[in-house]
Parts: sequence; C-alpha cells; structure tokens
Amino acid sequence: MEEVTQPKVYFCTCIALLALLALTWLIAYVDLGPSNLIVALAVAIAKAIVIALFFMHIKGSSRLLHLAAVAGVIWLLFLISLTLGDYITRGWVPLNH
Repeated sequence: MEEVTQPKVYFCTCIALLALLALTWLIAYVDLGPSNLIVALAVAIAKAIVIALFFMHIKGSSRLLHLAAVAGVIWLLFLISLTLGDYITRGWVPLNH
C-alpha cells in the first residue's frame, strides 16, 4: 500500500523551489566573478534534488527506486565526463592548414 503524501509537503516543496528560483534570479544579476557558475550549478543541483525527492517520490520509496535514481545520476556524470574530456582535448592536435 502506498503512503499518502500530505498537501503540506507539496506546499513546502513549492515554497522551497520558489525560493531557489528567486536565488537563481538574484545570482544572474550579481557578479560573483569566477564563482558565479559554481553557485548557479549548486542552486540547480539543489532544485533537482528537491524535485527528485518529493515530486518523484524517491524519499520514502523502495531501495530499487533509490538504485535506479543513483544509476541515472552516475550515467549522467559519465556522459558529462565524456563530453568534457572531448572538449578539453580538442586543442591538443595541431591543425595542418
């Protein structure tokens, strides 16, 4: 039998996402220098975690669903590392023009 989620949880989740949205909007107008990207990515990761835990019902679910979520994150990191590896090594081979 599935656990029924209270409306208060969805309301608090919505408030948290709106606060993170406001923080994202503020970061866009504040010049933090090189750490601007790091802060923006940290806020985006926090929003993704909130959505996954509460809207996708990973919190309080079975271990199989936890395993599927972790496997998805590992696969995403693998694909990002391949893309960054390609991007970083593009300047190593000289072009013959």
